[in-house]
Amino acid sequence: MSDAYTIDFAALRTLRLVHEKGSFTAAAEALGTNQSAVSYTVDKLRRALGDPLFVRQGGGIAPTERCTTVIASAIRLLDEFETLAAPPEFDPARARQTVTIACNYYERVLIAPHVIRRLRRDAPGLRVDLINSSAQGRLQLKRAEADLLIGPLRPDEDGYYCRNLLDDRYVCIADPDNPLCDKPLTLDSYAAARHAVVTYGGTWKSGYLQELEARRIELNTVFRLPSPAGIESIVAGTDVVSTIPRRLAGTLGPAVRILDCPCPAPFEIDLVWTTRTHASPMHAWLRGVIAAAVRAAYPG
Repeated sequence: MSDAYTIDFAALRTLRLVHEKGSFTAAAEALGTNQSAVSYTVDKLRRALGDPLFVRQGGGIAPTERCTTVIASAIRLLDEFETLAAPPEFDPARARQTVTIACNYYERVLIAPHVIRRLRRDAPGLRVDLINSSAQGRLQLKRAEADLLIGPLRPDEDGYYCRNLLDDRYVCIADPDNPLCDKPLTLDSYAAARHAVVTYGGTWKSGYLQELEARRIELNTVFRLPSPAGIESIVAGTDVVSTIPRRLAGTLGPAVRILDCPCPAPFEIDLVWTTRTHASPMHAWLRGVIAAAVRAAYPG
């Protein structure tokens, strides 16, 4: 037990990163140090805990059962410590912290501008890093690579908190001269139309596509795009239609016509965070700012 009392929070943080990233090298990069320093820390933990913690498996490493147990407790300890270390009061006008928000194109277009304007007004010294979440937002929060996640992914695990920001559904966009604009789309005419499908790089599948698959309906896909960025330029002047969120379609202007989709697949955009930041006064304030900015921008 005397060796166990030599363990500090920095060592537990290193252990957590090695476990999450599955690599001493990746953990060293995240910590801004070298692999030797990470190896030294893990060796110290091995001696203190009387366990190898990680074993070689294939071309990588795998945690021992003891390591998995220690990690579960370490995560709780680290989250509680970071909360305790946070200043007891938060003054937005004097804030100098950096906050990392994981989100994607939809949120950067529809939500980020309204939030950033409020932050520049009320907390001009606060710095914000927006990073792509794709479908990895839950892991980015867990690994402390992001402080907040905004998107349609609501984790169902313990340790996550969620707040609804927006409701949305899917619509179709088409060139105004497309004959499909002359009458309501039926499921048959929708499936037969030529589609430009947004794949999100293969990391996320839109709800309408999931519903169509469940009904064994296949679209006539002629284009696949990794992002909805610039989708109006793809659709304008062609016979192609695309299915995108209604609120995003509303930003595209007169180049395209918005049509009701026969497979609207409603979804929610949530603000997600973890126990690591839940009790932080600064983060509580920021979550309130984000929610207020969204309510003001989209009251309906």
